[in-house]
Amino acid sequence: MQFMIEKLNHENAKEIADNWKYPDRYSFYNMTEDPDDYEEITNPELRADNYFQVLNNDELFGFFALYPSEDVIEMGIGIKPEYTGRGLGEEFLGLIIEFIKKNYNISIIRLSVVDFNVRAQKVYSRLGFSKTKEYSQETNNSVYTFIEMERQL
Repeated sequence: MQFMIEKLNHENAKEIADNWKYPDRYSFYNMTEDPDDYEEITNPELRADNYFQVLNNDELFGFFALYPSEDVIEMGIGIKPEYTGRGLGEEFLGLIIEFIKKNYNISIIRLSVVDFNVRAQKVYSRLGFSKTKEYSQETNNSVYTFIEMERQL
């Protein structure tokens, strides 16, 4: 694959927010399920400089959001629904880790994943992330358990 990272543009932010629909229980990740997430990704002021798009041969493949503070960077990621579950997550996440190493002076990458997304947890573990805690959070009109994971750089 030929990936390229750029700031997330408004057209692609709206594409992700309005049209990326994940199947079954992964619909949890649909931006339309959480008004706050939807507002953040679609509003340029809220999106600020935190969101990036990943293109593969000029086609939108995925996105990620980075929130740096001190020596930790919080990360959220998403892959276009038709590319999930096809063994592409490690390459995608590896690209993001390299981007962070080159562009941020931090020592820890932190992310959170809903507990039922075992598929993603396995990818994160294979790339050096370890579970640091488990917590409950209200989102998407319910309360979900999340797994926080970190990787040292």
